[in-house]
Formats: sequence, C-alpha cells, structure tokens
Amino acid sequence: MTTSQARPSRSRRVIQWGTGNAGRPALRAIVRHPDLELVGVHAHAPEKIGRDAAELCGLDAPTGVLATDDVDALLGLDADCVSYMVQGETRIRETIDELSRALAAGKNVVNTSLVFLVYPPSMPAALREPLDAACAEGGSTLFTSGLDPGWSGDVLPLAVACACETVDSIRVTEMMDYSTYEDPGFTGLFFGYGRPLSFEAPLFSPGAIAGGWGGMVHLVADALGWHVEELREEHERLPAPETFETAMGTIERGTCAGVRFELQGLIGGEPAVTAAHVNRLRADIGPDWPSLSGERSGYRIEVEGSPSYTCEIEPRGEHGDHNEAGILGTAARVINAIPAVCDAAPGLVTPLDLPIFTGPGRPR
Repeated sequence: MTTSQARPSRSRRVIQWGTGNAGRPALRAIVRHPDLELVGVHAHAPEKIGRDAAELCGLDAPTGVLATDDVDALLGLDADCVSYMVQGETRIRETIDELSRALAAGKNVVNTSLVFLVYPPSMPAALREPLDAACAEGGSTLFTSGLDPGWSGDVLPLAVACACETVDSIRVTEMMDYSTYEDPGFTGLFFGYGRPLSFEAPLFSPGAIAGGWGGMVHLVADALGWHVEELREEHERLPAPETFETAMGTIERGTCAGVRFELQGLIGGEPAVTAAHVNRLRADIGPDWPSLSGERSGYRIEVEGSPSYTCEIEPRGEHGDHNEAGILGTAARVINAIPAVCDAAPGLVTPLDLPIFTGPGRPR
C-alpha cells in the first residue's frame, strides 16, 4: 500500500445501486462527499421508484436524481463508478452477473456484497473468472470491503503489524451485542437467533464460515508472507435464559441468543491468522466468552510478535449505537475508496493494491 492520497482533479460521478441498510447511508455519504457527484440510483422496491435520492436517505434538499430499476439507462449514464450494496449471499449468481454487467460497461465498482470478494485470489475460479473478464472488457476495477469482513480484519491488523520486527500470529475478534441490529430476515436467520439450538443455521453449515471470512484470513497471511495450509472452523451457540425482545425479534427462552465462532488459518498445524466473532443479544449471555471491557461492543486486534500489541476499537454512531456505526462504517469504507479505485489499474483489487484513503474532513 502506498501512503499518499491526492484529491481528484474533478468529482467522480457515482451510481448508487441499492438503498437498503448500507445503501441509505451510502447515498448520504455520496451526496455530502466533496469529491463525488451522485448521478443515478438503482432501487428494487416498486415504492422507491421515481423518488428523489434525498427522500430515500433522509436528506432535506432534493438532489434531482430519481431512483429507477432501469439497468440499461443507469449503465448508459456517464458515470465513473457504481456503489453496489445489494444483499448478495442469497443470490450469488445474480450478484456476480450484475457486478459483471456494470464492469463490462466500463464502470468501476465498489462493493459490499458477497464478502468472499474481499480477497479475489482466494475465490473459486468459477466465480472470479467472469469478473476478471468483465474488468478486461470494460477497462474497469472492482473493490470489495466493509467493516467485517474488511477493514477491521485486514487494514487494522496489518497497520498494527507494520510496527513489529516479526509477527507470530494475528487474531481479530468482533465482540458485538446484536440486540439493536434490525436485520432478523437475513442476519437473524443466518445466525439462527431466536431458533432452537438444533436449528441448522446457514452460518454453521460446513464451509460457510470459511466462505465468509476465508478471504480475510488469506489476505492477512499473504501480506505477511505466509501460506495458509488449512482453514479450521469452530462454533458454539447459547440459549436465552428467558424470553426477551430485541431488534432481531422476540427471543424465546431456550432459543439461540448467543453465537461464538472462529475461522483459524493454520500453518504447521497451529493458528496463525484467526477471524473470530462473539455476538450476543444481551450482555449476560455467555459470561465466560470474551468481551471488551465495560460491556462495550467492537473489535479486538491481537498481534503476537516482537513486540506484541492488543488494540480495542469501539464504533459509535451518531446516537451512540455500535450497530448503527457498523452499518455506516461499512458504507463509508467503500464510498471513501471511490477516487482511489477509479485511479487503480483495471482488475479485481484489494487493500494491498490501493493507497491509504480516509473520509473527507468536515468543513470547519
């Protein structure tokens, strides 16, 4: 990674594709960003079609950009980049096709969907090759990231490791209370929250954890000059001691209220890079599980080496909520990448290929 960030000579013209959990804050970030110009919005829901982007993301001043589901019209716009934020894990092939279509049309893409795309070298060839071909056809670039997988598990641990003489192992753990995370339809189902502990949660089917976090593990290992020999999955669930209400829905007594899992990248039979999660729906679930001090939610980065470091990151949103911050951070991570992605060589890129970039400073 290089360490400089130049302001673009002109605003980058951006299409926002998706107006859901991450898409709404992304729209606001694009409109407010001094180096970006919103030129198009793609929406799926019929009730959103024809509405101004400002109305869809809670801004007062109209933008003059109306949401549409006309893909041909959007990709025919003079735009530098598509910000793609559609739920992809339940429609992998369709998502690959939509990303490929945008790339082949000559649009650079920043993406939060299909988290295994955070590190394309670790992807199955059958999924990677259509995207490679589309980038070659359109002379375009694809960058995928978020908060987790993404920034918390690649940029942060590597930034810490740059102050080590040698590194022995890296462990990144998300420790989040998900009780205020309003996503029962996908995350709730995927993790099995509110379901019996015998429920076959999609996250715990063999290979699913590796599919979600394997790219992050391989990225960090490759950056350190290591070759991961095997990925090992571990998981555990805990029941609710009583019935209680959350943004994930009603959690009945005895159903799943806590999830702990990790993906270990093994070298010589020992964990070298580990991506872990400890996700509760109440602070008293899993008292023996790891947690941040003071019942906070966030990330712990542990780099063992010479010297060793432990860092804790607590995200806080405008109203103090960590889940609100996580969604906004996921959107901001890729929105702020747009100028660097537009300047990058065509192809599938990772944080190792881009310069350091930041959010814009607030006018003072």
